[in-house]
Amino acid sequence: MSADPHARIPDHAARRAALRDLLVENGADALLVTDLINIRYLTGFTGSNAALLVYAWDTAEDRTVICTDGRYITQVGEQVPDLRAEIARASARRIVELAGEWQTGRVGYESHIVTVDEHRGFVAQATGLELVAAPGLVEQLRMVKDAYEVEQLRAACAAGDAALAALIERGALRPGRTERQVARDLEWLMFEHGADAVAFETIVATGVNSAVPHHRPTDAVLATGDFVKLDFGAVVNGYHSDMTRTLALGAPDDWQREVYALVRESQRAGRKALKPGADCAGVDAAARGVIEAAGHGELFVHGLGHGVGLRIHEAPGLAKTGTGTLLDGVAVTVEPGVYFPGRGGVRIEDTLVVHEGGSELLTLTSKDLIVVE
Repeated sequence: MSADPHARIPDHAARRAALRDLLVENGADALLVTDLINIRYLTGFTGSNAALLVYAWDTAEDRTVICTDGRYITQVGEQVPDLRAEIARASARRIVELAGEWQTGRVGYESHIVTVDEHRGFVAQATGLELVAAPGLVEQLRMVKDAYEVEQLRAACAAGDAALAALIERGALRPGRTERQVARDLEWLMFEHGADAVAFETIVATGVNSAVPHHRPTDAVLATGDFVKLDFGAVVNGYHSDMTRTLALGAPDDWQREVYALVRESQRAGRKALKPGADCAGVDAAARGVIEAAGHGELFVHGLGHGVGLRIHEAPGLAKTGTGTLLDGVAVTVEPGVYFPGRGGVRIEDTLVVHEGGSELLTLTSKDLIVVE
């Protein structure tokens, strides 16, 4: 890993070329991209208003056009110097207008993103075009991470690891403090260790609150004998990390050691099942089966994990209802949990990149039960 996550430059042209192959397979002449994350993936543009037209023909790369509004004239020139830029407040409608002028033919649109009202507007604007639903094409490409993306994920995970270590070393995780105080400290420490943003609202859940899978921090006070569940992530260059560790404040009781050991065994089984070609539902079953065999299957109330990248939750989903198989280079979380209502719970979560011969673990904080005295 390079010490500098900015050292590599993403190859946006190569990503657009891969998208063109998918457009040909789906019988579309071009794709209207309106999801801002997908536009960032294909061009590098990070503004809050944009639309993009990508052609299926290699010879039409010079007609690939991005449109944004006047606030981003300078930004689009700096971030997307290789593409034609149009300036219009109604960016998507301007792109549709251009596609009509260029007699593009069949234009796919992101039907999982576009609203009914937006579609009506496109139809009214789409002179001579055939608009066809084309959901999830860019997301299909985004599932497999390239070298640049893995480097950003490593950096984001490293920021989270370092922040948790600092939180413990500085004595910020101790009885008498509130969940909110610990959450704010952990978030600030992620910034201190290289994060550009936090990946989602940090979860700090103490005592009985640790039995709530997505508890939001409150003024509940940490106390000796509690489990403290910490679920948090950092963002570096748009890429998200995701990690959960459950710690004990003071010497844990036998039941706490038992449930922690069970969840760790389940997490180990889920990680071991990760490999290219593995069935997504099967990976979930490998981890879930450990908990079910212990008689606590009903206390594992969510899926095993999810894809992670430019969004904190991406495809694929590792769950009972998961579909498809894992590909080499997919980044996923593995996060089993057991939650005893009114008593406490444990979740252990890592972010990994799936590879043949062994997945790369990106969240490196120990999964031994950490006891904070």
